[in-house]
Amino acid sequence: MLQLEEAPTEETSSFQRMKRRRSDPRWARSLMVIGAIMMMLAGSAYVAKDLFVGYLTGSVQQDDLIVPAAEQQGRHVTISGAKTLLLVGTDTRPDQSPTEAVRSDSIIIVHIPADHHSAYLISIPRDTWVRIPPFSNGESRYFGGHDKINAAFAVGGLKLTGREQRRYGMTLLADTLKENWGLSFDAAAIVDFAGFTKVVEVLGGVDMYVDQETRSVHIGHNAKGETKVPYIQRFNASGGTDLIPITGVTPQTYHVGFQHLEPWQALDYVRQRDTLPNSDYDRQRHQQQFIKALFRGIASRDVLTDPSKLKKILDVVGQSMTIDSGGIALQDWIFAMKGIGGDNLLTVKTNHGTFHESAEQPGAEALDESSLELLEAVKSDTVESFVTAHTDLVSGS
Repeated sequence: MLQLEEAPTEETSSFQRMKRRRSDPRWARSLMVIGAIMMMLAGSAYVAKDLFVGYLTGSVQQDDLIVPAAEQQGRHVTISGAKTLLLVGTDTRPDQSPTEAVRSDSIIIVHIPADHHSAYLISIPRDTWVRIPPFSNGESRYFGGHDKINAAFAVGGLKLTGREQRRYGMTLLADTLKENWGLSFDAAAIVDFAGFTKVVEVLGGVDMYVDQETRSVHIGHNAKGETKVPYIQRFNASGGTDLIPITGVTPQTYHVGFQHLEPWQALDYVRQRDTLPNSDYDRQRHQQQFIKALFRGIASRDVLTDPSKLKKILDVVGQSMTIDSGGIALQDWIFAMKGIGGDNLLTVKTNHGTFHESAEQPGAEALDESSLELLEAVKSDTVESFVTAHTDLVSGS
């Protein structure tokens, strides 16, 4: 992959090494991104507006994540009208080198119609086969080519560290989305999964409905009640994973029904895909259900009337999230979107929630016709009409 128009150079070799080293599971990538944006939209009558805004704006890191095109520089922007946001979830390892390419484990488009009364979340499958345009970040140069879309963020920030790595990675990803589907963005955010998981701990877990029996491949218990890994995971020739049970270890199992999940259970549940019939798409549905349950917990009177607990949650979010507000003050975003809650924040499935193989690249995905229509609806601010005509694509909670 990373098919260059010229021979591969040193600038791309470190990314190639990173791709070979990368290993599953890449879990909860979208759930933390969606949860973070919900925090921005969680203004409530239970909390004094000045207090909420003060907490949030004082916690969240703000930066210019997308380098504006020449024709956009200096333009006047307002909060009015339809808005489209680009959200990226990353999952850096504790031992990761500062210059190692950072993965975009989740790519989510948030479309907010002009009336600002609802929001639609659209996940772009990370294995979608796309053309990545030529790009230079000052330290490395990419000549353009085709690859899975999650390569764009890594290539954009290659050989850079910290702020510049995030900025140029996000810029190339935005350029790639524009090149392939004509999408433009009014704001952007990056969420680091590792820190955001602490929100669940602050809440003490979540109440949610488990919609299918799910066995954990990560947590099990032996006859003494000790926590053990229940399976050996081995990659097979087709690119999938074979699970080999470990004798004497019973997998943690989540049964169908309403229940309270402790923090460790909730995070383990949304991590699972290898034991589910539709793999990553089942996991995405569980993540979306979890996020709504998490939002209900955050938006409860018990949290929003407790300044100390609310501040803890916002501090966790702030440490894990960087926002590019697109030249609009963050408090203007908060007040304009304060009417968006769990019931009118909808996730819309791409590819009907199933793997849609690319005709150009075996093993990669392509967006099906309905997904392409959905992205056209984003551009024309007609997503509400699209959803009305395609109710089967709206994920349930």
